[in-house]
Amino acid sequence: MAEVVKMPKMSDTMTEGVIAKWHKKVGDKVKSGDLLAEVETDKATMDFESYQDGTLLYIGIEEGSAAPVDAVIAVIGNQGEDYKSLLEGGAAPAAEAKPAEDKAPAAPVAEKAAEPAVDISNIPAAVIRMPLLSDTMTEGVINKWNFKVGDKVKADDSLADVDTDKATMEVVGYEEGTLLYIGVEEGQAAKVNDIIAIVGKEGTDVTPLLKAGAGAPGAAKAEEAPAQQETAETTSSAASSNEDDSRVKASPLARKIAKDKGINLNEVKGSAEGGRIVKKDVEGFTPSAKSAGEGVTTAQVQAEQAASANAKEGAAKAGPTITLAPFVGEEKYTEKPVTQMRKVIGKRLSESLFTAPHFFVTVSIDMDSAIVARGKMNEVSPVKISFNDLVVKACAVALKQHPAINSSWLGDKIRFNEHVNIGIAVAVDEGLLVPVVRFADGKSLSRISAEVKEFAKKAKDKKLQPADWEGSTFTISNLGMFGVDDFTAIINTPDSCILAVAGIQQVPVVKNGAVVPGNVMKVTLSADHRTVDGATAAAFLNTVKSLLEEPVRLLI
Repeated sequence: MAEVVKMPKMSDTMTEGVIAKWHKKVGDKVKSGDLLAEVETDKATMDFESYQDGTLLYIGIEEGSAAPVDAVIAVIGNQGEDYKSLLEGGAAPAAEAKPAEDKAPAAPVAEKAAEPAVDISNIPAAVIRMPLLSDTMTEGVINKWNFKVGDKVKADDSLADVDTDKATMEVVGYEEGTLLYIGVEEGQAAKVNDIIAIVGKEGTDVTPLLKAGAGAPGAAKAEEAPAQQETAETTSSAASSNEDDSRVKASPLARKIAKDKGINLNEVKGSAEGGRIVKKDVEGFTPSAKSAGEGVTTAQVQAEQAASANAKEGAAKAGPTITLAPFVGEEKYTEKPVTQMRKVIGKRLSESLFTAPHFFVTVSIDMDSAIVARGKMNEVSPVKISFNDLVVKACAVALKQHPAINSSWLGDKIRFNEHVNIGIAVAVDEGLLVPVVRFADGKSLSRISAEVKEFAKKAKDKKLQPADWEGSTFTISNLGMFGVDDFTAIINTPDSCILAVAGIQQVPVVKNGAVVPGNVMKVTLSADHRTVDGATAAAFLNTVKSLLEEPVRLLI
């Protein structure tokens, strides 16, 4: 009898898996224990073995695709056996297409699709949409409407001022006619490409345009507005370098024309409301009009000429002008799909940082005695003991003295762990893994060192199993080997704390009233304020500090 194969839950945090590779294809014989596929989880790529004997009748997930835990990914049974009923009742993947005859109740959809479409191509009006005014903008807030419904507007009129994520900018409709509709009130937000206004012939019914929404043919011109607006804003920015006319009130179209003609907007008199410069003001501007309109005297002209001559003379005395050749670069990038491990790292650390109220406490530790003690220990130890091993042991001892640091937030209660399981963050090519040294407080330094080295090798070889990374009560992240002075780490929930360990730095220190060279290591504790208070965190760090500054206490 055919049986479904579901996506297994291969770790305590796994919610979905990606089929990295199928080792069998449809029609192949499969035995219990055969390697069926490789599954990429949030921790590692792991082998998935079959627990059934038979023929592989169906594969529901292609290589490289993801499926949630417990989703049907395959069917194994007798060759030629009908398995479709299993897919219908077995939570088949959404991507699995059923034959048309199996889906009888499709009539309502067809009935809805048969509704007659309204022809809006001949409606004498055009919609104005929220333009994309910056590369990161997703919505804009209407700061002010410059017109009200019923007002006549021109193509270069600024309809509204919009607050974006960058600045307050003008929205030009690029349409002439009557403002028939305003869809967003002042102070309210609209998403990019949402309809914010409609301009057209007075008395036009705009209801069909609003119903048609994004699909309205009559909105074609409005859909071009974001690109036009962005171009206009870019050119206005360039024009601002022309004798600094960026503060002059002018429409984007007027700025573009002024830039193309080399006209300084400071010299142009605006005819629109509030002295705002529009298209016709720039097109009708001539230098002589400035002199006549503003009453420039001969003395003023002579003064300007004298100032120009003095500027040239000053430039000549300053030395030759340096001209830089134009440099042309090319923007390039490479995109890679996010791995399952990286997805889960992003999700879990975001949840930790934005859910757990983090606070940070840093201490500096004198490592002179630890350096000497480590050298003597390695003369007799069967494995080489690292400074990280000393930190792990010191934390394990300190956690027994400060149980609040070894706790877990469970929502409606706090769990105080009596055992000490320390997670050690290990960097791999795909991201970060945290294997766990269990019962670290009861293990010797050489035993801790051997386990950490074994975990690091298994992590790089992708041989870690779920039991290796589950159940931590405290975490250590060490970047000392990279020469880091100090840093902070994000808590590995549900742990209450994580310790960020920096490198040992040779710095001047004060001992017995004299400044002498010393070896100092900074460590920073990230703590969850729901379970740990500042004084508790400081007390724990002081215990770790005293243990590392007198490492003989670690051997007791």
